[in-house]
Amino acid sequence: MTLDRIELRGLRARGRHGCLPAERELGQEFVVDVTLGLDIRPAAAGDDLSRTVDYGSLAGRLVAAVEGEPVNLIETLAERLAKICLEDPTVQEAAVTVHKPAAPVPHPFTDVAVKIVRSRS
Repeated sequence: MTLDRIELRGLRARGRHGCLPAERELGQEFVVDVTLGLDIRPAAAGDDLSRTVDYGSLAGRLVAAVEGEPVNLIETLAERLAKICLEDPTVQEAAVTVHKPAAPVPHPFTDVAVKIVRSRS
């Protein structure tokens, strides 16, 4: 079966993730994109929010995780966010991209991002 997709893009939150002391002290903005794979037919058939993802509620949980306990790597943060997405029983797959647009890179750049895809096993 092909999964349907719900996308939440450009979710912004301030976190203190990174390996450098200044990143931990000052914090910076992170931008998160998630794409959720699920079957939306049951929700659509009954016009029933309880049978799909409440993306407003999910956004709150993702922001809380970004603003929460710091980690060194955005790879670790991406894993944490994917687990939150997969806590919803309707979600079969989650693609998570964590952007760190203010990463400490000593050259001009637009973005640094880590993208992972996780599914129920």
